Amino acid sequence: MHFYKKIIGCLLLTIAIVAVSCRKENKFITSTNALLGTTTDTLKYDTVFTTVGSVTKSFKILNLNKQKLNLTSVKLMGGAASAFKINVDGVSGTQFSNIEIAANDSIYVFAQVTVNPTAGLMPFVVQDSVSIQYNGNIRQVQLQAYGQNANYIRNQKISGSVTWNNTLPYVIIGGCRVDTTATLTIQQGTKIYLHADAPLVVDGTLITNGKKWDSTRIVFTGDRLDEPYKYYPAQWPGIILRGQSKNNVLNYTVIKNAYQAIIVDGASINANPKLTLNETIIDNAYDAGILAINSSVTAKNCLISNCGQNVGLGFGGTYNFTHCTVASYSNSNILHKDPVLIITNYSKQSNGTFATASLNANFTNCIFWGDFGTTDDEVVADKLGATPYAINFNKCLYKVKTTLTPLITNTGGIANTPPLFDTIVTNTRFYNFRLKQGSPCINVGAATAVTIDLDGNPRPVSIADIGCYEKQ
Repeated sequence: MHFYKKIIGCLLLTIAIVAVSCRKENKFITSTNALLGTTTDTLKYDTVFTTVGSVTKSFKILNLNKQKLNLTSVKLMGGAASAFKINVDGVSGTQFSNIEIAANDSIYVFAQVTVNPTAGLMPFVVQDSVSIQYNGNIRQVQLQAYGQNANYIRNQKISGSVTWNNTLPYVIIGGCRVDTTATLTIQQGTKIYLHADAPLVVDGTLITNGKKWDSTRIVFTGDRLDEPYKYYPAQWPGIILRGQSKNNVLNYTVIKNAYQAIIVDGASINANPKLTLNETIIDNAYDAGILAINSSVTAKNCLISNCGQNVGLGFGGTYNFTHCTVASYSNSNILHKDPVLIITNYSKQSNGTFATASLNANFTNCIFWGDFGTTDDEVVADKLGATPYAINFNKCLYKVKTTLTPLITNTGGIANTPPLFDTIVTNTRFYNFRLKQGSPCINVGAATAVTIDLDGNPRPVSIADIGCYEKQ
């Protein structure tokens, strides 16, 4: 009997210890020395266009204690009038009371901002804070967004002669179409931001008058300017030059982060190229940098870089590329798996047959290079039928597995020799396609009438460098 009493006593003692322990775990910590953390002190938003709103960002409130913590309040200090909206642990509002956080646990606070227009032209700062009160303590997380007024283009058709200036950026939502008889002229320094549903469709004429300085170049890009989205390709559909479009000229223009940067569809309706590109950069397009279908393109001092398929010229046409650099490197956004240059004279029809068209393509002093990818030949040409067909390389550097296809007439080419670009760092997305000292592209180009490079720096006519940049 004594033995059983001892066992029962031990069991009761164990139960008592467990009960006390449970009561301790269930008890809130009330000390002013309780530990609370947040995953950031300031939640920052890159440029937010007025009225459009931002993406949602978040931070966590961390209970760093071995007991539960009660938050007396979590409050958006600007209240209902704030440009910011918050959601705490799944509930929207401006003030929340008596929020429990389990021991060594956390809750999320989500925040979004919509910036109201102002009378100013320059970017401005919108601020608020989230106040967290617990055990007599106050902890704050700052909210900070940079707002920007803009001209908004929503599902608009442009008629007549229209000029966009650089006073405010343009934000295109739902698309914009330049009518058949219309001309859209864009002045130097203008920035155009396009939404995911917003192609720029040109049935008439597009002219961009950028200049050589970064601040005076014209930029087309997506309207997601927050990290990490501002580096993503396929943010917006691209620029589409359709059948009747004519006399399009882009000067010192940057087109980036599109799905297909430029589509040029159909032959020119007059003696001029359907598209002329001067000192233009096309970068980080998910699918095509330039996709031309039985059309005509003249390009000078252009950089087409890091696109899914940099340049695709299909179903024949007339093309002249001079001092262009076409290069791709695999990175975290795009796997380099397609040749940087593909040329054909045919197109598959809806009935399964192939139609062909004449092709005349000339490439002078150009670089065609790719690396860290899965493709062996960076230049691919194919031919069907007996229509006129001519592709000419003159003093070009290119990368192929064995030899250049006999479909291309090659004069003074440099095969499979790295061009020695200045700096390529894919994990930080830093690409400088200027030439290093000792590059095989220096002073070996054919003589042309081109007297500047992509930077607007002077280029000697007789002993020019290959590629879009002249070594200074």
